[in-house]
Amino acid sequence: MASQSPNPPSDSRLSTRISIRWIPEPASETTDTVVMSVKGWYVDLRVDKSSHEIDWAIAGQRIVDSEDSNRVQFTHEIDSLNSFDAADCGTFTALSNGDDLEIGSMPRPHRPGAPVTDYEEVWRELTFREGPEGPGRGISWVLESKHTAEEGGEMEVARTFLARIWGTYLVIRQAQVVGRSRGSDTISVKEGRDVSARREEWDPTTGWTAKYVLQDRGVKLPSMKDLDGEGTGAWRTPGATVLVCGEEYTVRSFEEIV
Repeated sequence: MASQSPNPPSDSRLSTRISIRWIPEPASETTDTVVMSVKGWYVDLRVDKSSHEIDWAIAGQRIVDSEDSNRVQFTHEIDSLNSFDAADCGTFTALSNGDDLEIGSMPRPHRPGAPVTDYEEVWRELTFREGPEGPGRGISWVLESKHTAEEGGEMEVARTFLARIWGTYLVIRQAQVVGRSRGSDTISVKEGRDVSARREEWDPTTGWTAKYVLQDRGVKLPSMKDLDGEGTGAWRTPGATVLVCGEEYTVRSFEEIV
């Protein structure tokens, strides 16, 4: 029987990958991965352990199948491998030790031609790290930067996702060329370019401390220390607009546990 969650009842989840197996090869793990999911949105940063560079950075919606709650689809609003149109859908099964086994198929990015390959990934839920709110309580949220595109035209934007679960914080930014077809309100990604990322963790003695500042532009990404008014007012309302370092963001999800 799977063990209980190490966290209080929550619509947020903090997890790390234990291994990936491309069938029929053996399982391995070469990354330090953290995935932050708050209700229906997620931010996922995978850092290569040897090079300390981005292995994969993605963010978007987490959509649970209405007919099978073990089956989850992940949209890629940001994707450092530029696999925006690839189907990312996995089926999750609880293992006896409490980990989750995800099975599915997806393009294998580091092989020529990125062939679609069956895979197995093992995920482990992490205990929420204590944040500035103190033991046993905290806030979690996901923000997405706001952009517009002229009908029938294209423009380059800095697409950004920010996420926090208690004492863990992620930000991923990708330069993208986006466009909007005539007669449509939907903005689509035409091309993905450079990606930068930042991961911070709360320390009761030193405050928010950077664990990873990735790629040259990582130093320019918002730090938790820059987020004035974070967690108050409009921050608490999904769909609302908030300002971060003078730029507009949409609140995608918010949760508070007290």
